[in-house]
Amino acid sequence: MEQRRCEPRPARGFLVGCVVAVLLWSVALAQIRYSISEEVNEGTVVGNIAKDLGLEKNALKDRKYRIVSSNVDPLFHVNQNDGILYVSRKIDREEVCTQTSACLINLKTVLENPLEVHYVEVEVLDINDHSPTFPEKDTKLEISESVLPGARFQLSASRDADSGQFSVQQYKLSPNEHFRLEVRDKGEDGKIPILVVQKSLDREATGSYSLLLTAVDGGKPPKSGSMNILVNVLDINDNAPVFSSEVYSVMIDENVPVGTTVIQVNATDLDDGTNGDVVYSFSKSMNKNMLKLFNIDPSTGEISVRNVLDYEEKDRYEIEIEASDKGFAPLRTEKSVIIKIRDINDNAPEIEITSFSSSIPEDSRPGTTVALISVNDLDSGVNGKVICSIAEDVPFALSPSVRDKMYSLVTKSPLDREKQSQYDLTITATDAGKPSLSSEKKIHVVVSDVNDNRPEFSLSPYTFYVSEANEPGTSVFSVKAYDHDENDNARISYHIFRNISNDNKLTSFLNINSENGDILALKSFDFETLKTFRFQVVATDSGTPPLSSNVTVNVFILDQNDNAPVILYPVSSNGSAEGVEEIPRNVNAGHLVTKVRAYDADIGYNGWLLFSLQEVTDHSLFGLDRYTGQIRTLRSFTETDEAEHKLLILVKDNGNVSLSATATVIVKVVEPKEAFAASDVKSAAKEDEGNDVTFYLMITLGSVSVLFLISIIVLIAMQCSKTTDYTSKYLQEPNYDGTLCHSIQYRSGDKRYMLVGPRMSIGSTIAPGSHANTLVLPDRRRASGEVRHCK
Repeated sequence: MEQRRCEPRPARGFLVGCVVAVLLWSVALAQIRYSISEEVNEGTVVGNIAKDLGLEKNALKDRKYRIVSSNVDPLFHVNQNDGILYVSRKIDREEVCTQTSACLINLKTVLENPLEVHYVEVEVLDINDHSPTFPEKDTKLEISESVLPGARFQLSASRDADSGQFSVQQYKLSPNEHFRLEVRDKGEDGKIPILVVQKSLDREATGSYSLLLTAVDGGKPPKSGSMNILVNVLDINDNAPVFSSEVYSVMIDENVPVGTTVIQVNATDLDDGTNGDVVYSFSKSMNKNMLKLFNIDPSTGEISVRNVLDYEEKDRYEIEIEASDKGFAPLRTEKSVIIKIRDINDNAPEIEITSFSSSIPEDSRPGTTVALISVNDLDSGVNGKVICSIAEDVPFALSPSVRDKMYSLVTKSPLDREKQSQYDLTITATDAGKPSLSSEKKIHVVVSDVNDNRPEFSLSPYTFYVSEANEPGTSVFSVKAYDHDENDNARISYHIFRNISNDNKLTSFLNINSENGDILALKSFDFETLKTFRFQVVATDSGTPPLSSNVTVNVFILDQNDNAPVILYPVSSNGSAEGVEEIPRNVNAGHLVTKVRAYDADIGYNGWLLFSLQEVTDHSLFGLDRYTGQIRTLRSFTETDEAEHKLLILVKDNGNVSLSATATVIVKVVEPKEAFAASDVKSAAKEDEGNDVTFYLMITLGSVSVLFLISIIVLIAMQCSKTTDYTSKYLQEPNYDGTLCHSIQYRSGDKRYMLVGPRMSIGSTIAPGSHANTLVLPDRRRASGEVRHCK
């Protein structure tokens, strides 16, 4: 029965509710009971309610039979047509009745007109549709390896949603020699499984056990559920760390970077937790120097480089390390680690000069030892094999000695200090490593001088031009010699080679400064007496033994204007330059009155004479040729012209400072008959008065004529052999027949020289070496010296 409370509703609903409530109090009660298995299909017949209530089938429909239920999805329903109770959906007993042993579902049914309430009790019968289940699929137990056999550990019980015989009936444990299972029955709480240790545990042998606990119900066939049991054996510190290798040995390169891992040691402890945690350290007995070179990581056991390793210092290290656990009473194990250092090519060869001669004579023979060189390389093997070489192309070589890593620096070819006085040698030492390393050593070798070079004159031969009338005792020229040697071997002294031959008599008038080669003339030279000479100068060095050389010096005396012109004609009986000429009055213009002749001992410009009228009574009557000295009439004489005329003639040379002489010619104009008579008388007088003058004049003129002819022949020959016309440069008037002039050619050594007249300009020098009025002529015809004069 249930009691309901009326709520204010619409009028009709309120009325119906109150009527029903009243009827319920007065309706008689009826009880019907059915049973049905769970999980039957929808529509399964539960029972015939109409029959069990004694009602006709039609009465149920007329009286509106129904089930009163608050469920949205009811489990049962009644067919009003036939009065049968059906299952509306599948029924899960464990869902409808949770943990009750008997599952009863009470249904309240109502018949209206008149109102009747009937209760229908439906028992849902259990079937074995559930398997036993454990609260968790996996469970862990921690049992110390020190527990004794017989220790008991309660496990979680399994639950089965079914009841009665379909619930858990027994437990099974997977076979295991260390554990067994006991079951305790606690009545309504079910059966409780208990795990019992039946054999001592050793965590180092087996650290954990995986067991399977199975719960079985009483169904036919039975159903079961299982749970995995992981038994972890708790450790005690009963094992010392053990290294994974009996021997630790490693090889690393030297000079590896700091921090490089050398090796990692590994030790294991069969214990667990802190008892099995291993800490690494160096042994307390290890050398402190090794502590500066290596580090060890306490956690990982990595041994790393702390400082740079050097194979050359030590090639092997043996390190004692210690592995310790973290137990309350730590256990320790020691092990040796051998570290071998591999050599790498990190040392360049070292070059040492053990013996060295910084200076070597230039006349040393090939193979002469200059220096002893030792090389060393701190590396080993091929890295320490060293080869020495000289890079430059020099007259030196390296000769390996019998002793290893020793070399001799020797000369391989003759030396010449004058070509190269010193050498900067670079000795290169290269090892055989890969990559190879090398080093260099510079050696400065000085080639010392020996007296192997003779003095050399700057010119050979020397040609000097010296003006005549030089001041005695002064330097006139100098020679210079050079010696390619040095110091005393290059210190030169000069002297003049003198002998008693006639060719070297003039050397007695010469002196030379032995230190600088300046040559002094002890007397003045006179061109008119001496025009050229030669001698030899000897230059000697101060070496031991001394070496010398000589040179020929050709000296040409240059003419100076130191001679005044000499009047040859006219010359009177008393020696004065005055003459009287008579000419007929009937001569025509251009008649040659006379010719003034003069001579100058100088040559060239200094001996080139010019004539000029200084005084004349009638300029319109007489004329003077300035080059030939000829006096001619300019017109015919007239009645008014005077019978006597005086002509003053100036003769001067062409020197820088001209010298001159004068001559006076008196011209008498006579009748033609008188002129012939006077000429005879004059001739007789002259023959008596001037025999001596005539004699000397004839000799002079004869000599000059011969020289002139020779000069003409030579000049013609030279003109035929060369295109250059030497004579045309200074003889521009082919009809010249006046003043005595000089064109002197002479020979000195292999050169030919010519002294020319005043019309020869400096720009017309024929060959190098010409000076002033002296020309150098290449000699192609003959080797003998010539002296020529022109007139």
